[in-house]
Amino acid sequence: CLAVCLCLCVCPSVPFSIAKSHFNEALGLHYVMFLPTLRNLATPAQQEKWLPLSLSFRVLGTYAQTEMGHGTHIRALETTATYDPSTQEFVLNSPTISSIKWWPGGLGKTSNHAVVLAQLYTQGHCHGLHAFIVPIRSMSTHEPLPGVVVGDIGPKFGFDEVDNGFLKLENVRIPRDYMLMKYSKVEPDGTYLKPPSDKLTYGTMVFIRSLIVGESARALAKSCTIAIRYSAVRHQSELRPGEPEPQILDYQTQQYKLFPLLATAYAFHFVGQYMSQTYHRITGDINQGDFSQLPELHALSAGLKAFTTWAASSGIEVCRMACGGHGYSRCSSLPDIYVTFTPTCTYEGENTVMMLQTARYLVKSYTQACEGQQVGGMVSYLSETPHHRLQPQPLSSRPTVVDISDLASLVEAYKLRAAKLVELAARSVQGELQRRKSKEEAWNSASIDLVRASDAHCHYVVVKLFCAKLGEVGDTAVHSALSSLALLYALHGIAQHSGDFLQAGLLSGPQVTQVSQRLKELLAQLRPNAVALVDAFDYRDEMLNSVLGRYDGNVYENMFDWAKKSPLNRTQVHESYHKYLKPLQAKL
Repeated sequence: CLAVCLCLCVCPSVPFSIAKSHFNEALGLHYVMFLPTLRNLATPAQQEKWLPLSLSFRVLGTYAQTEMGHGTHIRALETTATYDPSTQEFVLNSPTISSIKWWPGGLGKTSNHAVVLAQLYTQGHCHGLHAFIVPIRSMSTHEPLPGVVVGDIGPKFGFDEVDNGFLKLENVRIPRDYMLMKYSKVEPDGTYLKPPSDKLTYGTMVFIRSLIVGESARALAKSCTIAIRYSAVRHQSELRPGEPEPQILDYQTQQYKLFPLLATAYAFHFVGQYMSQTYHRITGDINQGDFSQLPELHALSAGLKAFTTWAASSGIEVCRMACGGHGYSRCSSLPDIYVTFTPTCTYEGENTVMMLQTARYLVKSYTQACEGQQVGGMVSYLSETPHHRLQPQPLSSRPTVVDISDLASLVEAYKLRAAKLVELAARSVQGELQRRKSKEEAWNSASIDLVRASDAHCHYVVVKLFCAKLGEVGDTAVHSALSSLALLYALHGIAQHSGDFLQAGLLSGPQVTQVSQRLKELLAQLRPNAVALVDAFDYRDEMLNSVLGRYDGNVYENMFDWAKKSPLNRTQVHESYHKYLKPLQAKL
């Protein structure tokens, strides 16, 4: 019953783009990047032309941004689009080996068009990156078009089913209206009309980063489902001499590995919902001409993308190891989940760089708050927090503000921790500047502190949103279960970062010990509902594709059946015996 109620809470309808096609399919980028880019950056006339072609699969699109030599630092991309007013065409070129587009999914063999990000040149001036629709293969023969050198980049760590490709452009000409011109425009004579915000070109990336937060929740939820179900099936060793072997889920160490990850999966699910809602709300504002929320959306999507993918990627591996040796078998599905998910830490923005982008927004907001300006949104705490509370104090005089059993108090503690680390990072940058370093050198010298500040900010946002979600839950049993998970998530984060909370005067030494004890109590409290909590994610066996994570728990019989289907078992005597072993034995 609890699983059914929770399922209604955590499983709303999945967005069309994700339900229809994931990143790990050949047409993934057609759905999640090519089509959204058309909808966000094309004029109504351009949409009228390109959307019917794309939705009918006559145009098969991809999104070509990353180059061999540049990825996250997109301002340094080298592909050029030079406007020729005599023909009213753009001429696209890959001027260097490092400028070859590299990695776009579907580019290798599938796509016949690409949205290409290129440096726009017109009337002798460079106007930065803009998006262009570039035909790359014939729509009738699928052969590469003149001037287009395109192919597959070769085997990868995973994603074997996706033809990630390369694209080299050699004087490829496209009509003027193949530049996406909803916000910026090049007139027939070459006059450039700039957009209201230079971040609008990056709208598709912000969209994808928002989706990736939800993907983090799904990947971690699947992994937790497999590991926790298997831990309820697997019996091992003895807790008490002479008694039957217990389920390994009864061991506290197994619970400590898996239950915080389960809480994290729920937390990320609610954050993913928030990011999707926020993206669509701010997109609506942008369409009405209000760009004021775009900087925060950019910063929040970058930071949360990094925060959630780092946590989910490491969490998937913990789940695999928690399944022992069988977790290493592909029958568990955990190796496949890992190799499919882990690229999110580097695509659509390398995570460390994403954290530094968020830090830039945080430092700017902190500076504004210090100057008396009111900052809003998720950084409003920088204005709310009295400046004097962030000053260093003798340990004996620091008040401890945390009630470790009260979620509202824990949210406040995370907020103050974030404020403290943002302040320390801003002061670190200022200190480097006072040593007469350039802004760039100062930023690099303070970058460790800046990443810590971004991490703390994102951690606060996740805790805040998880706790806020509880207010929307009316069912008493569901509210109790989710409250325990939220408390576990918050306290586990404090245990991992206790030094920050001690340094900020938010925790006392004895309270750190109390946090550890309260965590153990929560593990025992969640144990009876652990399987129901993963069942609530409602992943069918066909979706998990895992022998270990089967809903019916019939693991061992199906593992044996799975092994018997191995290609090596098609014959009793493998050809290698006759080719190598038998001749070797004959010589001995």
